[in-house]
Amino acid sequence: MALSGIAAQVYSVREQAQADFAGTMKALKECGYQGVELAGLYGMEPEAIRDCLKEQGLVPVSAHVPLEEFVRDMEGTAEAYRTIGCSYIGIPWMGTERHWGGAQFEDTCGLLKRISDCCRERGMILLYHNHTFEFEKTEKYSCLLDELYGTLDAETLQTQLDVCWVEAAGASAVEYLRRYSGRCPVVHMKDFRREGGQVSLVALGQGQVDIAAVARTAAACGAAWLVVEQDDHPYGTPMENMRESLQYLKKAVKADLKTI
Repeated sequence: MALSGIAAQVYSVREQAQADFAGTMKALKECGYQGVELAGLYGMEPEAIRDCLKEQGLVPVSAHVPLEEFVRDMEGTAEAYRTIGCSYIGIPWMGTERHWGGAQFEDTCGLLKRISDCCRERGMILLYHNHTFEFEKTEKYSCLLDELYGTLDAETLQTQLDVCWVEAAGASAVEYLRRYSGRCPVVHMKDFRREGGQVSLVALGQGQVDIAAVARTAAACGAAWLVVEQDDHPYGTPMENMRESLQYLKKAVKADLKTI
């Protein structure tokens, strides 16, 4: 699968988006982003978000939707993001009780299957987005993330590997992309460096993740979209960092991302 483009995770500029969604989308487009991944509806109706993104020429690639929203209203939640035009829905996080070994693991797997079916009926694919704790070893000497993806097949649940959290957990993002080759359509591009033993998020190219190698591997393993995300911004403003990240990513992999 050839890469379709680079998108921005709106969570990276969430305060701006909440205050002025249309203006923030315009700014992301002016940075050079081709699509966005939503993290909420920002008090707007799905139709209004759809029309705003269309006006700016931004693809509504995906959305992060908490599991609890599907529990409250599965059909309505899926329909909202179908209306916007999303191709992927990412579950952004689940507590340890919902992972392998937790009291709710079996129930959660059943719930994810139902959500996946509901999304698939509307032309959307379900993903799970990792943090660091999913790499904790289980008594089986595997890790929580692998147990989740091993229990649910690729038709039910595909990966959304966040390369920063993979690396921060001590694993290799390149290795994990290869492990789930063909199952990683949307990849989160995020960089970090350790300061005082803590993870500090930075613009792409300013940290310790080999962004070029990760992007090349993602493309080779079937990724359709690279999504730039920076949860917080200790250095620079959110939009400055998003602009710098995109510029670095495009230069770093220019020869490989011929469609971008």
